[in-house]
Amino acid sequence: MTYPANSFTRALRAGQQQIGLWVTLGSNFAAEVVAPAGYDWALIDMEHSHNDYASVLGQLQAFAPYDTVPLVRVEWNDAVAVKRLLDIGAPGLLFPMIQTVEEAQRAVAATRYPPHGIRGVSGSTRATQFGRIADYTTRVEEETAVLLQIETQSALDRAEEIAAVEGVTGVFFGPADIAADIGLLGQPTSAEVWDRIRPVARRLMDKGMPVGTLVTDVALAAALLDEGFTFVACGTDTGLLARGSDALLADIKGRIKPG
Repeated sequence: MTYPANSFTRALRAGQQQIGLWVTLGSNFAAEVVAPAGYDWALIDMEHSHNDYASVLGQLQAFAPYDTVPLVRVEWNDAVAVKRLLDIGAPGLLFPMIQTVEEAQRAVAATRYPPHGIRGVSGSTRATQFGRIADYTTRVEEETAVLLQIETQSALDRAEEIAAVEGVTGVFFGPADIAADIGLLGQPTSAEVWDRIRPVARRLMDKGMPVGTLVTDVALAAALLDEGFTFVACGTDTGLLARGSDALLADIKGRIKPG
């Protein structure tokens, strides 16, 4: 048995656009609802949700029969958390709040076995199909997506150095936190925010580094993909549920005859 190719990682390297969805409900059942929709990737969030390792495992299992690649945003740049998520089979990780080259190097090292990193070795895990994948240790580093999140002006200033760290698959811009950092809390689609992100993203793209983001404005998401962003999430599961339920109630109320 051989280690399977990661279609998301390979698509980024080939410059192929990948449309994603944020998954925050912490439920394997909810994940199974969106898994067949056909997104290229989904992000199971541990930073801003109630997810734990058990719930992430259930969601990875829910996505397993489908083509959507389920990435995981780890809670923090922590080698123990990374090790556990990789062992349960996460095919890619998003690291929040990367500020320096050293933090980027630490993130990459957590995904690598010695001598290239510090990941601990366990032979019988879900990731290895419990010891059945013979080439796991030789293939996993090539296939695993390592995405680093830029979320402050300071990180924007260092983005090219951060992206140059060996082993980085892609750079992800967090507009909500960048907005907060520059005094525009709650305005992630502000022109000022994107005037700061876009030139940095363009420099990274020109160097061949895939860039991505999450924006729930579909027009902006499409525009960014047209501009060369490679991986863009265009919505969240909670947002879809909230907006859908609000719209349904407004629709039925609007159709009821007065009186």
